[in-house]
Amino acid sequence: MQSRFRRTGALVGAGAVLFGALAVVAGNQADAQQLGPVAAPLDEILGTPTQGRTALGKLQPRLAELAQRNGIAEQQLQRILATDKTSWLDEDGTLFYREPVATNAEKAASNVASPQWATQAVTAAVGPAFELHSKPGSKRVIYLDFDGHTITGTGWNTGGKPATVNVTAYDTDGNAGTWSTAEQNVVKDVWARVADDYAPFDVDVTTQAPPESAITRTNAADDQYGTRVLIDPTTWYQSGCGCGGIAYVGTYDRTSSHAYYQPALVFTKGVGTGAKNIAEAASHEAGHNVGLSHDGTASVGYYQGHGAWAPIMGVGYYRAISQWSKGEYTGANNKEDDFAVIGQNGLGIQADDHGNATADATALALGATAKGVYSKDSDVDSFRIDLAAGTFTFAATSAGDLDVKLHLVNSAGTVIATADPASGQTNASTPTGLSASITKAVTAGRYYVRVYNTGYGSALTTGYSNYGSVGNYTVKVTAG
Repeated sequence: MQSRFRRTGALVGAGAVLFGALAVVAGNQADAQQLGPVAAPLDEILGTPTQGRTALGKLQPRLAELAQRNGIAEQQLQRILATDKTSWLDEDGTLFYREPVATNAEKAASNVASPQWATQAVTAAVGPAFELHSKPGSKRVIYLDFDGHTITGTGWNTGGKPATVNVTAYDTDGNAGTWSTAEQNVVKDVWARVADDYAPFDVDVTTQAPPESAITRTNAADDQYGTRVLIDPTTWYQSGCGCGGIAYVGTYDRTSSHAYYQPALVFTKGVGTGAKNIAEAASHEAGHNVGLSHDGTASVGYYQGHGAWAPIMGVGYYRAISQWSKGEYTGANNKEDDFAVIGQNGLGIQADDHGNATADATALALGATAKGVYSKDSDVDSFRIDLAAGTFTFAATSAGDLDVKLHLVNSAGTVIATADPASGQTNASTPTGLSASITKAVTAGRYYVRVYNTGYGSALTTGYSNYGSVGNYTVKVTAG
């Protein structure tokens, strides 16, 4: 295939490279000079997608060029190719990952019943499960595609793969034309989990198909773009790689050949059909698109976490709390700051949605629910409410990533109650202790509810720090 990168005009090593003999100024053949051979295009060296260590053996002298092409520090790329068995370079030297399949135990752990979101079955890809948006109007999108897609003209159609592939819709009951309540539940649960992972960022995680122009970036002036994460139940690729998912790295905001590196894929034959595993894999593969590599240790490519916690770019199938990471656990081999890397690849942090202090606190009404997004570690969200004398419950409910610490403050600015329960899990899909509530008898007056993020235990071995403790939550004050 023709390389998508410019092959001419490069100077390699100490001097210019030319083919054949140089013409001599005086016409004296004996004075002709010979220079070294042209550096071969990468697609001629690799030929086909090549596993990382093998590719490194072929391209070690050109590692700096590869690192620049992939937007990764040279030392980090060397480590990835040399140690991560799931790392691959395509024929043009662009990094992608083939994820391992989930074990049978991991698949079984994911099949815990999803929340009962849907109330009735719907026909085809319409209805409540396919109209979900986390931030409508954002110029960035992560499209969770459950209803099938045609893949052609992409990096996944090379290396002996079919030129055109028709991926069928997600289906667990053998009836691909109808979306059962159970299937809708999975779609909604996956969406809720992925939306919470990406809640700090200015991006719309959606199950509703956007126009292709909202995904594909055509040039540097095009500021509306994203990625498609395709939930794929077929075997066209999975049977050959034996993998759970595939995705290119750092291609989310590419200004050329953007569509070539689409989509990211999650294979249900590799991770199972349960919502927990699909969501973990979808956030992980989208994470590669926005520039992230794997979180592992010297002995394992994917860190499986500890306690109830795991990093999103490790593997969280067994852990109910999965968060973005900067390698704070013992033995971490990847210290990249996930938030910083994601920001460098097209996704900025959301603007603060609630004031930090009493002066700019958001007004609450008794019994009403207010939504919030805790978008960065330094955030504090404050709410105010005027109450008659009585007993009230002040609650902040986490969507799954944010570990809440709750303060109740009186009109004088004094903290009169605090809640910060220990976190854990009842099973791999259900975290505990992330939400917080205070029940307290108060006199008539104005009160403030302050939402903070917090960690739990030791980030080294038993828990996590404040770093990745961000995401969606709701606040509500009720009588009694």
